[in-house]
Amino acid sequence: MNETLASDLKMFSRLKLLLALSRTPHGLIDMATPPLAALLAVGAFPPLRVVILGLITTFAGYTAVYALNDVIDYPVDKKKLQQGGFQKSGDYLDAVMIRHPLAQGVLSFRMSVLWVVAWSLLAGVGAYLLNPICVFIFVGGCMLETAYCLMWKTSHLRTIVSGAVKTSGSIAAVFAVHADPGVPFLIILFLWLFFWEIGGQNVPADWIDIEEDRKLRATTIPVRLGLESANGIILGCVTAAIALSLVLLSLAPGGFGFSMVAAALVVGATLLFIPAYRLYKSKDRVDAMGLFNRASYYPLALLILVVIRLAL
Repeated sequence: MNETLASDLKMFSRLKLLLALSRTPHGLIDMATPPLAALLAVGAFPPLRVVILGLITTFAGYTAVYALNDVIDYPVDKKKLQQGGFQKSGDYLDAVMIRHPLAQGVLSFRMSVLWVVAWSLLAGVGAYLLNPICVFIFVGGCMLETAYCLMWKTSHLRTIVSGAVKTSGSIAAVFAVHADPGVPFLIILFLWLFFWEIGGQNVPADWIDIEEDRKLRATTIPVRLGLESANGIILGCVTAAIALSLVLLSLAPGGFGFSMVAAALVVGATLLFIPAYRLYKSKDRVDAMGLFNRASYYPLALLILVVIRLAL
């Protein structure tokens, strides 16, 4: 093998590790949420320039924030690994690539920080070009993500912070396409994604890591309140998210009729309520992982429906 090829392979391997740091497979799926919010806000496709710039900015923002999570959580993740954590992650969406490469010692801390900074700068520039308000939302989201990570051992209410972080990208996307989207629309959008994140993502993810979190005395909802209460919170939140999605469609200016509302209800039941109810009954870690995976595709499924509706 010549030196050039060896160098190329090494660079490709490092890139894969950096993408794993940002949980890129999950991030790409999550990227559906801001475009979905933007389309619902205006009820039409925005100009091509906004679409391209928005997608680049969204990718940069998600890549930066997911990597920021692992950088800040590095000491905690390293302790979990030392105690044998993350071993049962075969079907977990966040483990499609190597899970926590920084904590596993296959990626340097310096390289990880540079990765976060580079993508954050790109996201900041893109956000400014779309609407300067988006820059403040992005910075606020990064600050909340930092607070969320630091609250791991102090309060189970950190899940509320997580809900706010997950909505920030979509709120920014709305302001990128609409100067004055209206307070009622923004409130319903925020609450919809807030409850989806808590019930479909955050608490199920903590459910999956409960063994490691108990050993390290974390204060997640499953550890602090118990699995029965956690399952009740999950089921209540996904039910609220489904109901709010129907309200949001009624407020959106796209003229979404009964067929769209019915389709959204089916998607919500399939990807959120049914797996959440299954977990509520079984109290099985496998079902928590299944809920997390299915719920991750919820915004993408709705985005496809909205795109089809607007294209017709």
